[in-house]
Amino acid sequence: MPPHADERSPLLGNGSSEEQDDRELLYLSKEDPENPRAWKRSQKLANVAVIASMSILSPLASSMFTPGIQEIADDLGTDTSTVIGATTGFVVFLGIGPLILAPMSETFGRRRLYMVCFSMFTLLQIPTALSPSIATLLALRTIAGFFGSIGIANGGGTISDMFEPGERAGVFGWYLLGPLLGPTIGPLLGGVIVQRLGWRWIFWIVAVICATNTFAGYIFLRETYAPMILNWRKRRFEQAEGPNKYRYEGEDPRPLYLKVLRSLYRPLRILMQPIVMTMAIYQALLFSTTYSLYTNMQDIYSGEPYHFNTEQVGLMYLGPGLGFLFAVWFLVPRIDWVYKKLTAKHDGIPKPEYRLPLANIGAIFVPIGLFWFAWTVEYQVAWPATIIATFPYGIGQVMIMNTVQNYYIDSFEKYAASAIAAGAVFRSLVGGVVPLFAPKLFKDLGYGWGISVFGFISLALSPAPLLFYFFGERIRRRFAIELG
Repeated sequence: MPPHADERSPLLGNGSSEEQDDRELLYLSKEDPENPRAWKRSQKLANVAVIASMSILSPLASSMFTPGIQEIADDLGTDTSTVIGATTGFVVFLGIGPLILAPMSETFGRRRLYMVCFSMFTLLQIPTALSPSIATLLALRTIAGFFGSIGIANGGGTISDMFEPGERAGVFGWYLLGPLLGPTIGPLLGGVIVQRLGWRWIFWIVAVICATNTFAGYIFLRETYAPMILNWRKRRFEQAEGPNKYRYEGEDPRPLYLKVLRSLYRPLRILMQPIVMTMAIYQALLFSTTYSLYTNMQDIYSGEPYHFNTEQVGLMYLGPGLGFLFAVWFLVPRIDWVYKKLTAKHDGIPKPEYRLPLANIGAIFVPIGLFWFAWTVEYQVAWPATIIATFPYGIGQVMIMNTVQNYYIDSFEKYAASAIAAGAVFRSLVGGVVPLFAPKLFKDLGYGWGISVFGFISLALSPAPLLFYFFGERIRRRFAIELG
């Protein structure tokens, strides 16, 4: 029989209960070869490699064409503000997609959603490269954002399926580089492509890379969602022994349409939980700041006093990128270390709040990086000083994103994908819309005060990780959510 308290059950509440009947109960034991947590590490990492590639390619596509904004505007007979709208549509639907795709994976399984959606994302790059007008470009980019969100929507859930809590943060740190590093290296690569081949080649190259990754997915990607694996096992057994002899752990006997409706409603319920909402606002600040800066890098560095060409502007994105890599290599593994230490200190009882202490590094580094960048740009200090400022900002982003995402997974173990989707939708909506207004903000206030607006907001949010570390359990219990 399975353990009385399944570690996969969400800590914030799960109102579903399995009816007791005479059918034999199927479950995945720790030693079961079909249990994703019992797979060889090489099998787990093969899955992670495929989904991590998906999670980096779609955000990369979101920003890859930003160095060519002016060229696209000239070629399609429009202005740069309208072209920025192509990024807005993509990023907004990069957030809306997980609202639908993440809970759907908890009904139909992870692998099926990955392969269908990323195949569609790959195919959409072809008509995008051939776009005859700005309207076509906007429409195709928006639809592509929805399908491209699959790696972001389900990656956290897949990692939760395969790894125990004590080993999860390190793996998740490398996976999470995708949503962070993608928008950073996208303009770097895009700058070279636009300068040498033209903007349409961005989408041809993305199509080829995505097709390669999709092919790898068909070969290496395996199903990790336990209820789906058990459903397949039940079907095999009943084909051999007759119907109605088995049930499985996590089985939902409701009609399909009710399960789908319930699953689509789940992320919105999770988002209403106060801790999730607050940390979603924090992530939204980071995404809106990042995209606001990235879409204005060309203006910052192409004029006085820097006079950089498109390729040189692309190199400026290396500052935050190096911050990301530094954090993932040296700091993110410490999240698991702190989690284990605090668990051992409190009689071996784990809590999601034990993920949050290292978020305070991000809470300090983000405003430092933003104020530093804002005023070195405002006073036209030598360009190395401006780029060095983005290094602590990159570290801060990683530490906040990693701790928060791990907090979501630990809090909603079984519904990790829906929990991450709840945070992703808000951050992407804000991250997609705010850059539309950033150019006017910077024009009216200047880069110093304009970027400092983001710095002041991050400063106001900085106590959140500390407060939730001390009071999070109390808040979770008071606002427990019934899921199912």
